[in-house]
Amino acid sequence: MTRPTRDEMMMAMAGVAATRGTCSRMCVGAIIARDGRAFSQGYNGAPAGMPHCNHTLDEQPGNGCTRAVHAEANAIVWAARYGVSTDGTEMYTTHMPCLVCAHLIVNAGIMRVVFGKDYRDRSGYDLLVAAGIEVIKL
Repeated sequence: MTRPTRDEMMMAMAGVAATRGTCSRMCVGAIIARDGRAFSQGYNGAPAGMPHCNHTLDEQPGNGCTRAVHAEANAIVWAARYGVSTDGTEMYTTHMPCLVCAHLIVNAGIMRVVFGKDYRDRSGYDLLVAAGIEVIKL
């Protein structure tokens, strides 16, 4: 058995978090880690206590979901809710962050983002790079 790298292990954890997603359009997971240890996770879906997202096949493609809170935002919010600093940490996410999540990542002080799949809009990626955040596609 080959031992996974830390990045591979954290991405696998993000993948597991994504399985909890409650949006029928896409399931995304995110992990925030410090020194190789995960301390916050998030997945996308409707706000707590709200009905899950139920999209129909006749919806226009490419518009995205307006109900779901994104996985990256949920991971940052959970850490903030419990007073855990995200300054100088790393985020692992199954998909490239969108522009809104990229804003949150920058302001949360996250210094490195590792993602798995591309997102249809690269503006989040561009913002992270412009802010000096290390961004890696794994």
